[in-house]
Amino acid sequence: MIRKGKAVWRGTGRDGSGELFTDSRALDATAYSFRTRFESDRGTNPEELIVAAHAGCFTMSLAFQLQAAGFIPGIMTTEAAVKLEQDGQSFTISRSDLTLRADVPGIDEAKFRELARQAELTCPVSKLMRAVITLDADLV
Repeated sequence: MIRKGKAVWRGTGRDGSGELFTDSRALDATAYSFRTRFESDRGTNPEELIVAAHAGCFTMSLAFQLQAAGFIPGIMTTEAAVKLEQDGQSFTISRSDLTLRADVPGIDEAKFRELARQAELTCPVSKLMRAVITLDADLV
């Protein structure tokens, strides 16, 4: 399975702007810019997309872990928060904090924590944050 996203950017980093696209069209010319990233203009930003992806991936991973262990979860809500820090002339996402609140009938605290930790370790987005990145760059 391959999922694709595309970014189109025009102009400089501070004064330029761009649009994000996904194959599913969930993002279809969705605006992003310096102001949507570091201020509060309408649109999205990479960090916001990362936290939504991490929260969603982790929660689904936990649902599979719970199901495999014989539990049927009720409502599970996960919030992810990434920390963006200055790193010399650029920035670094230094952490992603997941906060989970879950209703899982019949499970004890130790088993729940074990399965939640396993879900965090096996969630593809968590793995991506530890992945090797490759780049193929050409001038056109």
